[in-house]
Amino acid sequence: MKIKPIHTGVFMLAAFTAGWAFPTVGVTADKPAIEVITHAGAGGGTDVNSRMMMLRGRRVLKQDMVVVNKRGGGGAAAMNYFMSRPADGNTIMTFTVGHAITMGKGKTRLKVEDMAPLARGTNDPQILMVNCKTSPYKTPEEFVAGMKKGDKLKFGGAQIGTIDHITVFLWAKRLGQPMPTYIPFKGGGELATQLVAGSVDVATLNLSEAAAPVEAGDICPLVILANAGMAPIPKAKTAKSMGIDLVLSTTRGFVTHAGVDAARRAELEKGMMKAMQHSMYQAYLQNSGLDDTSPLASGDWGKQIKSMVSEFGPALKEMGLVK
Repeated sequence: MKIKPIHTGVFMLAAFTAGWAFPTVGVTADKPAIEVITHAGAGGGTDVNSRMMMLRGRRVLKQDMVVVNKRGGGGAAAMNYFMSRPADGNTIMTFTVGHAITMGKGKTRLKVEDMAPLARGTNDPQILMVNCKTSPYKTPEEFVAGMKKGDKLKFGGAQIGTIDHITVFLWAKRLGQPMPTYIPFKGGGELATQLVAGSVDVATLNLSEAAAPVEAGDICPLVILANAGMAPIPKAKTAKSMGIDLVLSTTRGFVTHAGVDAARRAELEKGMMKAMQHSMYQAYLQNSGLDDTSPLASGDWGKQIKSMVSEFGPALKEMGLVK
Protein backbone atom coordinates (compact mmCIF):
# COMPACT_ATOMS: atom_id res chain seq x y z
CA MET A 1 0.00 0.00 0.00
CA LYS A 2 1.32 3.43 -0.88
CA ILE A 3 2.12 5.64 2.08
CA LYS A 4 0.35 8.96 2.07
CA PRO A 5 2.98 11.71 2.34
CA ILE A 6 2.40 15.01 4.08
CA HIS A 7 1.12 17.37 1.41
CA THR A 8 2.05 21.02 1.09
CA GLY A 9 -1.62 21.69 1.84
CA VAL A 10 -0.91 21.04 5.51
CA PHE A 11 1.59 23.90 5.58
CA MET A 12 -0.77 26.14 3.62
CA LEU A 13 -3.46 25.18 6.13
CA ALA A 14 -1.21 26.21 9.01
CA ALA A 15 -0.77 29.63 7.45
CA PHE A 16 -4.47 30.08 6.77
CA THR A 17 -5.80 28.87 10.10
CA ALA A 18 -3.51 31.12 12.09
CA GLY A 19 -5.72 34.05 11.19
CA TRP A 20 -9.05 32.43 10.41
CA ALA A 21 -12.19 34.11 11.63
CA PHE A 22 -14.78 31.37 11.70
CA PRO A 23 -18.25 32.02 10.26
CA THR A 24 -21.14 32.23 12.72
CA VAL A 25 -23.50 29.88 10.88
CA GLY A 26 -25.49 27.78 13.37
CA VAL A 27 -23.94 29.43 16.43
CA THR A 28 -26.23 30.64 19.22
CA ALA A 29 -25.29 34.21 20.12
CA ASP A 30 -26.39 34.05 23.78
CA LYS A 31 -23.87 31.35 24.69
CA PRO A 32 -20.36 32.36 25.80
CA ALA A 33 -17.48 31.35 23.55
CA ILE A 34 -15.57 28.21 24.45
CA GLU A 35 -11.89 28.94 25.02
CA VAL A 36 -9.60 26.35 23.41
CA ILE A 37 -6.18 26.72 25.06
CA THR A 38 -3.07 25.64 23.16
CA HIS A 39 0.60 25.84 24.06
CA ALA A 40 1.64 26.37 20.44
CA GLY A 41 1.98 29.60 18.52
CA ALA A 42 -0.44 30.43 15.74
CA GLY A 43 0.11 28.05 12.84
CA GLY A 44 1.91 25.40 14.90
CA GLY A 45 0.82 21.77 14.73
CA THR A 46 -1.22 21.84 17.94
CA ASP A 47 -2.79 25.18 16.99
CA VAL A 48 -3.82 23.81 13.58
CA ASN A 49 -5.19 20.61 15.10
CA SER A 50 -7.32 22.65 17.50
CA ARG A 51 -8.65 24.87 14.73
CA MET A 52 -9.48 21.91 12.51
CA MET A 53 -11.60 20.40 15.28
CA MET A 54 -13.23 23.79 15.83
CA LEU A 55 -14.27 24.14 12.18
CA ARG A 56 -17.18 21.78 12.71
CA GLY A 57 -17.16 21.62 16.49
CA ARG A 58 -18.55 25.11 16.87
CA ARG A 59 -21.38 24.30 14.49
CA VAL A 60 -22.25 21.00 16.12
CA LEU A 61 -22.19 22.52 19.61
CA LYS A 62 -23.91 25.72 18.37
CA GLN A 63 -21.40 27.72 20.37
CA ASP A 64 -18.51 29.91 19.31
CA MET A 65 -14.98 28.64 19.96
CA VAL A 66 -11.83 30.78 20.18
CA VAL A 67 -8.19 29.76 20.38
CA VAL A 68 -6.14 31.09 23.30
CA ASN A 69 -2.41 30.63 22.65
CA LYS A 70 -0.35 30.38 25.86
CA ARG A 71 3.24 29.61 24.96
CA GLY A 72 6.08 28.72 27.30
CA GLY A 73 7.46 26.08 29.61
CA GLY A 74 6.71 23.09 27.39
CA GLY A 75 3.00 23.57 27.96
CA ALA A 76 3.30 24.78 31.57
CA ALA A 77 1.98 28.26 30.73
CA ALA A 78 -1.07 26.74 29.01
CA MET A 79 -1.72 24.34 31.89
CA ASN A 80 -1.38 27.06 34.51
CA TYR A 81 -3.78 29.29 32.57
CA PHE A 82 -6.20 26.36 32.26
CA MET A 83 -6.15 25.97 36.05
CA SER A 84 -7.08 29.63 36.47
CA ARG A 85 -10.27 29.28 34.42
CA PRO A 86 -13.65 28.37 35.98
CA ALA A 87 -14.94 24.79 35.69
CA ASP A 88 -18.03 25.93 33.80
CA GLY A 89 -17.62 23.75 30.72
CA ASN A 90 -16.51 26.64 28.53
CA THR A 91 -12.78 25.95 28.67
CA ILE A 92 -11.00 23.23 26.73
CA MET A 93 -7.26 22.57 26.64
CA THR A 94 -5.45 20.80 23.84
CA PHE A 95 -3.37 18.24 25.74
CA THR A 96 -0.31 16.73 24.07
CA VAL A 97 2.50 14.31 24.80
CA GLY A 98 4.59 17.41 25.59
CA HIS A 99 2.17 18.35 28.38
CA ALA A 100 2.52 14.84 29.82
CA ILE A 101 6.32 15.19 29.81
CA THR A 102 6.10 18.60 31.51
CA MET A 103 3.83 17.09 34.16
CA GLY A 104 6.32 14.25 34.59
CA LYS A 105 9.04 16.84 35.19
CA GLY A 106 6.94 18.51 37.88
CA LYS A 107 6.95 21.84 36.02
CA THR A 108 3.24 22.49 36.63
CA ARG A 109 0.79 22.13 39.50
CA LEU A 110 -1.76 20.48 37.20
CA LYS A 111 -2.54 16.86 38.05
CA VAL A 112 -4.25 14.15 36.02
CA GLU A 113 -7.18 14.22 38.43
CA ASP A 114 -7.71 17.94 37.69
CA MET A 115 -8.66 17.12 34.09
CA ALA A 116 -11.66 15.44 32.47
CA PRO A 117 -10.71 13.84 29.13
CA LEU A 118 -13.02 14.66 26.22
CA ALA A 119 -11.61 13.24 22.99
CA ARG A 120 -8.32 12.48 21.27
CA GLY A 121 -7.62 14.33 18.04
CA THR A 122 -4.43 12.87 16.57
CA ASN A 123 -2.25 9.85 17.32
CA ASP A 124 1.06 9.11 15.61
CA PRO A 125 2.71 5.95 17.04
CA GLN A 126 6.42 5.88 17.77
CA ILE A 127 8.20 3.53 15.36
CA LEU A 128 11.73 2.14 15.53
CA MET A 129 13.25 2.22 12.04
CA VAL A 130 16.53 1.15 10.46
CA ASN A 131 18.46 1.71 7.24
CA CYS A 132 17.18 -0.97 4.84
CA LYS A 133 20.47 -1.31 2.99
CA THR A 134 23.04 -1.28 5.80
CA SER A 135 21.28 -2.59 8.91
CA PRO A 136 22.02 -6.19 9.94
CA TYR A 137 18.41 -6.43 11.16
CA LYS A 138 15.99 -7.42 8.43
CA THR A 139 13.07 -8.41 10.65
CA PRO A 140 11.59 -7.15 13.92
CA GLU A 141 12.61 -10.41 15.59
CA GLU A 142 16.27 -9.98 14.55
CA PHE A 143 16.26 -6.46 15.94
CA VAL A 144 14.82 -7.54 19.29
CA ALA A 145 17.29 -10.44 19.51
CA GLY A 146 20.19 -8.08 18.80
CA MET A 147 19.04 -5.68 21.50
CA LYS A 148 18.64 -8.47 24.06
CA LYS A 149 22.12 -9.74 23.16
CA GLY A 150 23.56 -6.33 23.98
CA ASP A 151 24.42 -5.03 20.52
CA LYS A 152 25.87 -1.54 20.81
CA LEU A 153 23.63 0.70 18.74
CA LYS A 154 23.36 4.41 18.14
CA PHE A 155 19.77 5.65 18.39
CA GLY A 156 18.55 8.94 16.99
CA GLY A 157 15.63 11.10 18.03
CA ALA A 158 14.44 14.67 18.39
CA GLN A 159 16.33 16.57 21.08
CA ILE A 160 16.88 15.69 24.74
CA GLY A 161 13.95 15.06 27.08
CA THR A 162 11.42 14.54 24.29
CA ILE A 163 9.10 11.62 23.59
CA ASP A 164 11.80 10.20 21.28
CA HIS A 165 14.42 10.30 24.05
CA ILE A 166 12.03 8.67 26.54
CA THR A 167 11.06 6.06 23.93
CA VAL A 168 14.66 4.91 23.49
CA PHE A 169 15.17 4.68 27.27
CA LEU A 170 11.98 2.71 27.87
CA TRP A 171 12.56 0.43 24.86
CA ALA A 172 16.01 -0.52 26.15
CA LYS A 173 14.72 -0.93 29.70
CA ARG A 174 11.95 -3.28 28.58
CA LEU A 175 14.64 -5.43 26.98
CA GLY A 176 16.85 -5.39 30.08
CA GLN A 177 19.45 -3.08 28.58
CA PRO A 178 21.02 0.21 29.71
CA MET A 179 20.30 3.44 27.89
CA PRO A 180 21.93 3.23 24.45
CA THR A 181 23.90 6.02 22.83
CA TYR A 182 21.34 8.68 21.94
CA ILE A 183 22.01 11.32 19.30
CA PRO A 184 19.54 14.23 19.23
CA PHE A 185 18.50 16.02 16.04
CA LYS A 186 16.39 19.09 15.39
CA GLY A 187 13.44 17.14 14.02
CA GLY A 188 12.11 14.09 12.21
CA GLY A 189 13.08 15.25 8.74
CA GLU A 190 16.74 15.67 9.68
CA LEU A 191 16.70 12.39 11.61
CA ALA A 192 15.32 10.43 8.64
CA THR A 193 18.03 11.93 6.42
CA GLN A 194 20.76 11.03 8.89
CA LEU A 195 19.46 7.46 9.23
CA VAL A 196 19.78 7.06 5.47
CA ALA A 197 23.26 8.63 5.66
CA GLY A 198 24.34 6.15 8.33
CA SER A 199 24.82 8.57 11.23
CA VAL A 200 22.64 6.40 13.49
CA ASP A 201 21.71 2.72 13.54
CA VAL A 202 18.11 3.13 14.70
CA ALA A 203 15.76 6.09 14.49
CA THR A 204 12.66 6.80 16.55
CA LEU A 205 10.24 8.28 14.02
CA ASN A 206 6.57 8.67 13.27
CA LEU A 207 5.41 7.26 9.94
CA SER A 208 4.39 10.74 8.81
CA GLU A 209 7.98 11.93 9.30
CA ALA A 210 9.55 9.19 7.19
CA ALA A 211 6.91 8.53 4.53
CA ALA A 212 9.12 9.35 1.52
CA PRO A 213 12.23 7.30 2.45
CA VAL A 214 10.05 4.39 3.60
CA GLU A 215 8.21 4.49 0.29
CA ALA A 216 11.55 4.61 -1.55
CA GLY A 217 12.86 1.56 0.31
CA ASP A 218 15.65 3.44 2.09
CA ILE A 219 14.20 3.19 5.60
CA CYS A 220 12.60 0.05 7.03
CA PRO A 221 10.15 0.36 9.96
CA LEU A 222 10.58 -2.63 12.28
CA VAL A 223 8.75 -2.09 15.59
CA ILE A 224 5.56 -0.10 16.12
CA LEU A 225 4.88 1.06 19.68
CA ALA A 226 1.11 0.85 19.33
CA ASN A 227 -1.74 -1.49 20.17
CA ALA A 228 -2.24 -2.43 16.51
CA GLY A 229 -0.20 -2.66 13.33
CA MET A 230 -0.31 -0.12 10.53
CA ALA A 231 -1.58 -1.03 7.06
CA PRO A 232 1.06 0.95 5.09
CA ILE A 233 3.92 -0.95 6.81
CA PRO A 234 2.70 -4.56 7.07
CA LYS A 235 6.17 -6.03 7.73
CA ALA A 236 6.59 -4.02 10.93
CA LYS A 237 5.29 -5.60 14.13
CA THR A 238 3.97 -4.09 17.32
CA ALA A 239 6.12 -4.46 20.40
CA LYS A 240 3.13 -5.97 22.18
CA SER A 241 2.81 -8.72 19.58
CA MET A 242 6.36 -9.75 20.48
CA GLY A 243 5.66 -9.75 24.20
CA ILE A 244 7.08 -6.30 24.94
CA ASP A 245 4.55 -4.11 26.73
CA LEU A 246 5.34 -0.63 25.40
CA VAL A 247 2.87 1.73 23.71
CA LEU A 248 3.97 5.30 22.99
CA SER A 249 2.70 7.94 20.57
CA THR A 250 3.01 11.54 19.58
CA THR A 251 -0.54 12.52 20.40
CA ARG A 252 -2.93 15.47 20.84
CA GLY A 253 -6.38 15.59 22.34
CA PHE A 254 -8.78 17.66 24.39
CA VAL A 255 -9.61 17.95 28.08
CA THR A 256 -11.75 20.15 30.31
CA HIS A 257 -11.88 20.62 34.08
CA ALA A 258 -12.67 17.62 36.24
CA GLY A 259 -15.31 19.67 38.04
CA VAL A 260 -17.43 20.22 34.94
CA ASP A 261 -20.91 18.72 35.13
CA ALA A 262 -21.09 15.21 33.65
CA ALA A 263 -23.88 16.16 31.24
CA ARG A 264 -21.83 19.06 29.90
CA ARG A 265 -18.75 16.86 29.50
CA ALA A 266 -20.83 14.36 27.55
CA GLU A 267 -22.19 17.16 25.35
CA LEU A 268 -18.69 18.42 24.57
CA GLU A 269 -17.37 14.93 23.86
CA LYS A 270 -20.24 14.05 21.54
CA GLY A 271 -19.90 17.33 19.66
CA MET A 272 -16.16 17.07 19.22
CA MET A 273 -16.23 13.44 18.13
CA LYS A 274 -18.89 14.28 15.55
CA ALA A 275 -16.82 17.24 14.35
CA MET A 276 -13.76 15.03 13.86
CA GLN A 277 -15.76 12.50 11.85
CA HIS A 278 -16.51 15.19 9.26
CA SER A 279 -14.81 14.85 5.87
CA MET A 280 -12.87 18.09 6.40
CA TYR A 281 -11.18 16.84 9.56
CA GLN A 282 -10.62 13.41 8.01
CA ALA A 283 -8.89 15.07 5.04
CA TYR A 284 -6.67 16.95 7.48
CA LEU A 285 -5.70 13.62 9.10
CA GLN A 286 -4.90 12.03 5.75
CA ASN A 287 -2.80 15.00 4.65
CA SER A 288 -0.89 14.67 7.94
CA GLY A 289 -0.09 11.01 7.28
CA LEU A 290 -2.66 9.82 9.85
CA ASP A 291 -5.92 7.90 9.60
CA ASP A 292 -9.39 7.66 11.12
CA THR A 293 -8.13 5.77 14.18
CA SER A 294 -6.78 9.06 15.60
CA PRO A 295 -10.06 10.41 17.07
CA LEU A 296 -10.83 8.51 20.26
CA ALA A 297 -13.58 8.91 22.85
CA SER A 298 -12.99 10.05 26.41
CA GLY A 299 -12.62 6.67 28.13
CA ASP A 300 -9.63 5.36 26.20
CA TRP A 301 -8.19 8.86 25.78
CA GLY A 302 -8.23 9.25 29.56
CA LYS A 303 -6.41 5.94 29.97
CA GLN A 304 -3.75 7.09 27.49
CA ILE A 305 -3.21 10.35 29.40
CA LYS A 306 -2.80 8.49 32.70
CA SER A 307 -0.42 6.00 31.13
CA MET A 308 1.78 8.73 29.66
CA VAL A 309 2.05 10.80 32.84
CA SER A 310 2.65 7.79 35.10
CA GLU A 311 5.29 6.39 32.72
CA PHE A 312 7.16 9.62 31.99
CA GLY A 313 7.78 10.84 35.54
CA PRO A 314 9.77 7.81 36.75
CA ALA A 315 11.53 7.48 33.38
CA LEU A 316 12.74 11.08 33.42
CA LYS A 317 14.10 10.60 36.94
CA GLU A 318 15.94 7.41 35.97
CA MET A 319 17.35 9.23 32.95
CA GLY A 320 18.73 11.92 35.24
CA LEU A 321 16.61 14.66 33.68
CA VAL A 322 14.57 15.30 36.84
CA LYS A 323 16.00 15.56 40.34
